[in-house]
Amino acid sequence: MASYDSPGLTYDSGVLYDDIAPPQPTKRMPKIKVKLDLKSKSDSDLVTFAQAHVTATTGNANFTTLLPPATAFATTLTGYQTALGNFNTAQVAAKQATTVKDTARLALESVLTQRGHYVELTAANAADPAAVIESAGFSVRATAAAPQVPDPVQNLSVTAGDNAGELDFQWDPANGASSYDVHVSPDPVTAASWVPQKGVTKSKTAVTGYPSGAKMWARVRAIGPGGTGAWSDMATKIVP
Repeated sequence: MASYDSPGLTYDSGVLYDDIAPPQPTKRMPKIKVKLDLKSKSDSDLVTFAQAHVTATTGNANFTTLLPPATAFATTLTGYQTALGNFNTAQVAAKQATTVKDTARLALESVLTQRGHYVELTAANAADPAAVIESAGFSVRATAAAPQVPDPVQNLSVTAGDNAGELDFQWDPANGASSYDVHVSPDPVTAASWVPQKGVTKSKTAVTGYPSGAKMWARVRAIGPGGTGAWSDMATKIVP
């Protein structure tokens, strides 16, 4: 039986096997991608980009059968240009309309303010001013509550300071307080023995300069917009 490498064998066409060149390996085409970056372009930049593409491909021998065809592409481009022009016109009109609206609002606010003053003056001498104001379709402004007198200071404690002759004072913050009065008295306490210290804004302070071994008393009160609170209970400590 004849084999492929037997001499003298031919194809059906009569061509010798040995006369046919072996097939050549197929050359792989390089992968290449078009860079568009369409999402990063502004509206006007997108139009410019599309127009540049039309110019570059018109009469370009590399692209004789463009997809989509030139006519369809031009129609789409023209449609976007028209829509963009309408949008820009609407934007300008919207800004102008906003300015007109804001001016009209200020005018309305002005006449309403004038009416509010008139209604206030009219209601001032009425038996029920609130009812008169509400009858005009307006609301009555709530009266600001008067500031409350600060609460009494609680849990005053006196401890030995870090240095000789020093006492540390600490207490709980009082509601309504913006500052505190601190008084110190030697023992025994009398109405005239209290010595005011420098006012503080925090709920602690320290005093120095007392003789070691002396028994001292302290009291604190809170001060706020609503007035002066009551004195705390007295606390005492032997000066270190």
